[in-house]
Amino acid sequence: MARVLRDELHHLPDANPMDIYWAISQLVTTRRGLVKGLSSHVRKLHQQVAYHYPSYQLFFSEVEGKTALQFWKTYPAPHHLDGVGADKLAEFLRSHSNNGLSTKKAKQILALIKQDGNTRREFQERRDFNVQSIVRSIVFNQEEIARVDEQLKEQMSELNLKLETMSGIDLVTAAYFVAEIGNVHRFESADKLAKYAGVAPLLIGSGDNHRHRKSKQGDRDLHELFEQLAVRQIAVTRGKKEPRNPYFHHYYEQKLAAGKTKKQALVCIMRKLVNIIYGMMKDGTAYKAPP
Repeated sequence: MARVLRDELHHLPDANPMDIYWAISQLVTTRRGLVKGLSSHVRKLHQQVAYHYPSYQLFFSEVEGKTALQFWKTYPAPHHLDGVGADKLAEFLRSHSNNGLSTKKAKQILALIKQDGNTRREFQERRDFNVQSIVRSIVFNQEEIARVDEQLKEQMSELNLKLETMSGIDLVTAAYFVAEIGNVHRFESADKLAKYAGVAPLLIGSGDNHRHRKSKQGDRDLHELFEQLAVRQIAVTRGKKEPRNPYFHHYYEQKLAAGKTKKQALVCIMRKLVNIIYGMMKDGTAYKAPP
């Protein structure tokens, strides 16, 4: 490195970290922080609501859903529902769920609350405040994530990449790949990118005894992205039980039949995905599933 800096400095390109890749990376970092904070707040909400509504998991499909958050904010504890009948609660649910929930759900919630019994505790007002505070934090994080996603959409459109044409990659996943890889042209080949992502196996041994083992080096965030993408490629749809990507699903089954473990077969798919992502980013091409 010292020799290059001394003798070939005039051949090196000027470093420009404040480019579009840097901007996307900063947005992704911000988003990751918001997502982490959101997960933390949701866990706290589960904990707090469970004290007041032991059967709360039967109320809504998601504790952090739009209607659920409005419910916890308005009725942080059962005593706030005193005097609220099924019709009034149904009207509340209907207005916050775009008519998705009705009187049936209201009656179910009230019945579960009655079944749970009296859950009022000492310092109840402070407990109620905690629930409402957590709800406000969740709403803030959700809104900020949506704003960051809009910024990512605008920035990604300038790169004109077509990563989203591949199953399992949406706008956010594509932005995460760009944030970790940066300008793909800085890698001479897909092999270099695979090594950078810690996907390329390491050859260890001495003399005539050699074997490959999984690499624990490289960018672990990028490695996780390829691993998650590989899992999506071999997944099957819930309804029809059909593989989402028939090519990779078949390739995965072939590796298992050849004696590979599930983890080893997944790494093989990850290595193929490195080649595909590298080619798509380098040439700006869309994904075409092999026959």
